[in-house]
Amino acid sequence: MTRTGIGIRTADAMPERLTGQIHVYDGAGKGKSQAALGVVLRSIGLGINNSLATRVLLLRFLKGPGRAYDEDAAIEALQRGFPHLIDQVRTGRAEFFSAEESTRFDRLEAQRGWDVARGAIASGLYSVVVLDELNPILDLGLLATADIVKVLQRKPEHLEVIITGRSAPAELLEIADLHSEMKPHYLPENQDRGIAGIEIYTGAGKGKSTSALGKALQAIGRGISQDKSHRVLIMQWLKGGTGYTEDAAIAALQQSYPNLVDHQRCGRDAIVWRGQQQELDYVEAERGWEIARAAIASGLYKTIILDELNPTVDLELLPVEPIVQALLRKPRDTEIIVTGRCFKPPAYFELASVHSEMICHKHYAEKGLDLKRGVDF
Repeated sequence: MTRTGIGIRTADAMPERLTGQIHVYDGAGKGKSQAALGVVLRSIGLGINNSLATRVLLLRFLKGPGRAYDEDAAIEALQRGFPHLIDQVRTGRAEFFSAEESTRFDRLEAQRGWDVARGAIASGLYSVVVLDELNPILDLGLLATADIVKVLQRKPEHLEVIITGRSAPAELLEIADLHSEMKPHYLPENQDRGIAGIEIYTGAGKGKSTSALGKALQAIGRGISQDKSHRVLIMQWLKGGTGYTEDAAIAALQQSYPNLVDHQRCGRDAIVWRGQQQELDYVEAERGWEIARAAIASGLYKTIILDELNPTVDLELLPVEPIVQALLRKPRDTEIIVTGRCFKPPAYFELASVHSEMICHKHYAEKGLDLKRGVDF
């Protein structure tokens, strides 16, 4: 940020870098694999809406085919419509295990996954390679970190690599261009543990909106495969205009499943700074909140994404108390995900049962590099 306050960069006029970067998401907080799924959604959206070659490999360690994951049905739906845009590979057992419990099978599965990844990286065919849960694979000693680092250092210049999971090794963090740590926050022991189904993603690091998009992909998949009444609302503040790559992928899912997902944007196609708010900013913020408030009260939606609500409140475009009251009254089976950075945590933070802060340890933007379409926005 170059000015006092909080402002969200808009997509239309944003310059774009061409060189790929290495992203690492780690930490004990929630949101790491969700961030990877958010990048997948954006990358597919870029491919749908753009003639430029783009293809993403989603390679998932420690998530073997013996277990069903919510997002699978949504990814398969996108694969059916756009088979040239995404490949997914799962390796490993379906259950968690410790280093002491690891077996020859686990090592073979980890190596099989890495062989696929190494071939994909060397091929130059992919624009994005996601290595979900690679960090714990390295922490468990199932693969040699030095080998992974050596391959990543020789990756094609255009390739974006997304790596997730707890306990990223120091050697990997050293070559990373972006390192975002998901840090969990807990309420004091003398307070209630928050309301189940309210999650907040905040902080200065990358991964807040991206994690929310991943959560939306999971929820849409749940609606496709398990519960046809699992309807999803994605509400985004401070992001008016066009140019956001996730829109095309969400629209494709809407076309196939019109009763499962609704998507709304509000705000000007401009950065809003404190002290420079315009009347339209207040009108658009309130318009978005009225849609969100009605959706929460209706009980029709099982997952509601309130993307960039935190900076909207921080900029005083919306009052806090009506949000607190709406969240207190939410239906028991409705999940609400709130994102965005803010300087002063609003009162509704105390209602969350999950609060994950994205801490920025390293970001390529600090080196003057632009963001990238299909990855960052």
